[in-house]
Amino acid sequence: MPDTPSDPLSSVVTLLQPAVSISKMVEAGGQWSVERHDTASPFYCAAVEGRCRLQVTGRDPVTLRGGDFVLIPHMQGFIMTSEVPPPPHLPRMPLETGPGRFRLGAPEASVDVRALVGHCRFDTPASDLLVSLLPDMIHVSGQSRLTALVPVIHEETRADRPGRGMVLERLLEVLLIEALRSGSAATLPPGLLRGLSDPQLAGALQGIHAGAGGNLSVSEMARAAGMSRSGFFERFRKQVGRAPMEYATDWRMAVAKTLLRQGGLTIAEIAMKVGYGSASAFGLAFARHEGQPPGVYASRGRG
Repeated sequence: MPDTPSDPLSSVVTLLQPAVSISKMVEAGGQWSVERHDTASPFYCAAVEGRCRLQVTGRDPVTLRGGDFVLIPHMQGFIMTSEVPPPPHLPRMPLETGPGRFRLGAPEASVDVRALVGHCRFDTPASDLLVSLLPDMIHVSGQSRLTALVPVIHEETRADRPGRGMVLERLLEVLLIEALRSGSAATLPPGLLRGLSDPQLAGALQGIHAGAGGNLSVSEMARAAGMSRSGFFERFRKQVGRAPMEYATDWRMAVAKTLLRQGGLTIAEIAMKVGYGSASAFGLAFARHEGQPPGVYASRGRG
């Protein structure tokens, strides 16, 4: 198994392998608008001061205020505007005023909004599966730990210092974990975070992530949770959004895909690491899940 922690949230974020692609300070004044529909990447924004509107494709607009933080693990596009949007004919192109700094709105208007904006990427081959376990959007206010992390990431992207890549990767991991665990459990959609907020399911999820290579069964997980098998099954499916063994298989395959792309292990060794007794059993499960044998997947990925 990859060198990932057994805590479910930490293990998912670590396996995602986040890396910064864009980080910038945006300053704006007057009426302004910026629009992107050519992106499909994780997006975060820390509002430093002022107020603005953010509308993500497929969602209702939200108002961002100084001290707010937004994380969208998989964003298709967005429109960000002044609190009162400008008329359609106004120019929308941002003006780059320095390395990593952009100005929006009329140049003569005083700056009344500042925000740190970033796009990152997930380098894991299982990103779609892992992102499906997370909320579509996290929007929180007054989380000082989050708003303190974003400027450090921005500064690190601007500098050319030794160890920059590793520092950014670790900072992004911390940022994602802080953001994901800061949301209210009451408003979370079905998924990993909602499951972890349920005391009767948290132990089962921890067992799945810690023991991807061990024997798992619904009966054993239900017994550990102090529930009947049927009651546990229904509660897990309702809170997490998929059946217990379906979730366990998805996680095992995410780990397996990462190991296959990394190379260095035989298919039999990977099979043992993700809980299959033989290479043939693993090969059948992998082909059923991914639509191709593990050897083909590994060679295509490395190619």
